[in-house]
Amino acid sequence: MTTQTTPTHFPVLSNEVLSLLKVNPAGKYLDGTCGLGGHSEKILSKLSPEGCLIGTEIDNKAIDIAKTRLEKVGGNFHIEKCSYPNFPKILEKLNIDKVDGLLLDLGLSSLQLDSVDRGFSFMRDANLDMRFDLDSEIRANDIINRYSENELADIIYHYGEEKRSRKISKNIIKTRPINTVGELKEIIRISTPPNKRNKTMARVFQSFRIAVNDELENLKIFLKKYITYLKAGGKIIIISFHSIEDRIVKHSFKSSSDNGDLKILTKKPIMATEEEKRTNSKSKSAKLRCAIKL
Repeated sequence: MTTQTTPTHFPVLSNEVLSLLKVNPAGKYLDGTCGLGGHSEKILSKLSPEGCLIGTEIDNKAIDIAKTRLEKVGGNFHIEKCSYPNFPKILEKLNIDKVDGLLLDLGLSSLQLDSVDRGFSFMRDANLDMRFDLDSEIRANDIINRYSENELADIIYHYGEEKRSRKISKNIIKTRPINTVGELKEIIRISTPPNKRNKTMARVFQSFRIAVNDELENLKIFLKKYITYLKAGGKIIIISFHSIEDRIVKHSFKSSSDNGDLKILTKKPIMATEEEKRTNSKSKSAKLRCAIKL
């Protein structure tokens, strides 16, 4: 990838998103996790000049790429650096009270996964950074090297659902400082049996990424406020990639349904088709839930 070219990007479950949204050409839509602009591009292509696509994103590189992508489709969009739970500030600035649809895709973008210097993936060596927003201060290695054994074990257990959290955290403490992907992989290697190792690595890396970016708290904050900014008949779509996020979304939708605020349109989460899984590996763990405001 160069700065002159837009990277290939396939948004997950995009056909299902458009089918559920039923985009109103004159409507206003918020993509709270704009990323490289894949879903935003699909929505924007359905809008007339009277419609508007608003995007929020905290990765500066992703914002630049998304803007380049969307400019080829139309000019009726606004993307701003903002963490998605803070989207009301952007709507207020744009004098928008309510939107016709809200979308969150909580997965990593290909820009982040393929990064050679952020350490999101255990598949390549890099510094243990894991920040979505490179302007934020706390990196993964800060947490790994500063937190207590119990705090590390809790992160690995609660955010990664990893049963060997205590053993891994004990070995982290023994081996610190740990600053690279390779060093963390070695800790996991000596803490786990071979047949479980890759799954454990994925869980541990997930847990520290969640901790660095405060992902679960951000989702909970968003879920407490979004209904106010959704028009009656407007849709909320959230795509999650691990069971912790999916449970939070499921329980939130259920609570809002019981209160009479939402009607859930997906009794079970929508998964990618076998064809999409073959062509886009990131879609394998995606779960989409959708509801409509009453």
